[in-house]
Amino acid sequence: MLVLFALTLAGCGQPDANQTAGSSSAGLAADKIEVIHFHAAQQCWSCITVGEYALQTIKEKFPEEYQDGRITYQDINGELPANRDLVTKYQASGSALFINTIRNGQDNIEEDTTVWRLVNNETNFVNYFASKLRTILGQ
Repeated sequence: MLVLFALTLAGCGQPDANQTAGSSSAGLAADKIEVIHFHAAQQCWSCITVGEYALQTIKEKFPEEYQDGRITYQDINGELPANRDLVTKYQASGSALFINTIRNGQDNIEEDTTVWRLVNNETNFVNYFASKLRTILGQ
């Protein structure tokens, strides 16, 4: 039980110190951006909020790109067997927000750990995440 509790806490906004959250790839505008929010069946407030703020940012700041499919958002329960392939592709563990920048048909998958530090301030989260997506889009 203690191990399960520790694993749950590890997935709730405690990013790996070795992971970076820099902007994706070198200066080329993305053909498509996939934003994937991985989570467990039981989510803490931070996990829920990261997903909500990410989707809100996409819908409010990039309505055309969201409508035409240039930016997509998926909320994925990583515990479900049906999602095993996505979890493996993204190497997701616990709660995480990934951005897949697709250029010339090539995936450029990156976990964004900065969002966890911003989850307590909606304005800062939205400004950061919108800026990151603009950079990826070459705007």
